[in-house]
Amino acid sequence: MILVKTEAGQQTLKDRSVRLTPRQRSAFILCDGKRSIDDVLAAGMGISQEDLDHMVDLGLLSSLNGVDVPAMARAVSEPSPVASRAAPATGSPLPAPPAQPSVAPTMPPVAAAALMQTSPTRSRQQRYQDAYPIATRLTGALGLRGFRLNLAVEGTSTYDELAALAPKIRAAVGAEKAAELDRALEG
Repeated sequence: MILVKTEAGQQTLKDRSVRLTPRQRSAFILCDGKRSIDDVLAAGMGISQEDLDHMVDLGLLSSLNGVDVPAMARAVSEPSPVASRAAPATGSPLPAPPAQPSVAPTMPPVAAAALMQTSPTRSRQQRYQDAYPIATRLTGALGLRGFRLNLAVEGTSTYDELAALAPKIRAAVGAEKAAELDRALEG
């Protein structure tokens, strides 16, 4: 079976809103829709099945083919749930299975910028969520020269903390490249 990041998982990867251990984060990144669970577990990073199950339970990962992952695990260890469940005597159909989280591709930066411009009044949290990936991309592109600045950006958790770093980022990357960050931080 192959696991992929759900829409909530994609957002978590960007804003780190869900705390994952380094081992879980590595496993999470490896679940790219190309590697099977066996490949992820065999990657030699100390990843366990429990790590993957935890992320599935959180709704960060889902099966590529839409099969309910916990149900699939139960099906291996138990008799078929379909065979053991009978329709109620009233003849009404069985309840529908719960909806699966959708898998969505990452939004391109141009589309994200357009989305930011359509909402004239964004909350401070929304501005932080929009600006954080831009700030990490800009500081990450600086290489070793921007290593400490990148760590400082990754250590932020509020709009105010990120806004306080904006002048340092602007000085490091230049006003032209920092313009995108400035737009994301604007109200």
